[in-house]
Amino acid sequence: MQEKKTQEHIDWDEYFMAVAVLAAKRSKDPSTQVGACIVNQQNKILSTGYNGFPIGCSDDDFPWTKEGDFIDTKYAYVCHAELNAILNNPGTIFQNCRIYVSLFPCNECAKAIIQSGIKEVIYLSDKHAQEPYMQASRRMLRAAGVKLTKLQPQHQRLTLVLQEDLI
Repeated sequence: MQEKKTQEHIDWDEYFMAVAVLAAKRSKDPSTQVGACIVNQQNKILSTGYNGFPIGCSDDDFPWTKEGDFIDTKYAYVCHAELNAILNNPGTIFQNCRIYVSLFPCNECAKAIIQSGIKEVIYLSDKHAQEPYMQASRRMLRAAGVKLTKLQPQHQRLTLVLQEDLI
């Protein structure tokens, strides 16, 4: 008797967003961990990224604070998840790809997304939507013909179990 396939699986969008959320767990940012996952039209992951300091800039030597003079805050130094995902795979053509992000991209990341040829942004949270820089981001992305999709996940929680005996 042939076994039936499991019905307990996640769809592609949830899978790629879960990869982005898992990538975010690499971030050492104490207030906002953000992840990104770039996927081609064949549903192959081309790159991932998370928010953190550039290579060679120790996260022990630079500030994580959000308040104070710009030079003394994380904003002067942190590379966002979307930009890291684009830069982590140099030479790759992202034309017509999708990027899954746990937080809607800022105006600076929107520029990189547009320039890289990505054609869809799928995001989980848009908690800063009313900020002027986010309005600029949305305006640029729409003007460039980038599709914006807020993911409505079917599963609110996915559990990752890392135990050898389950394999």
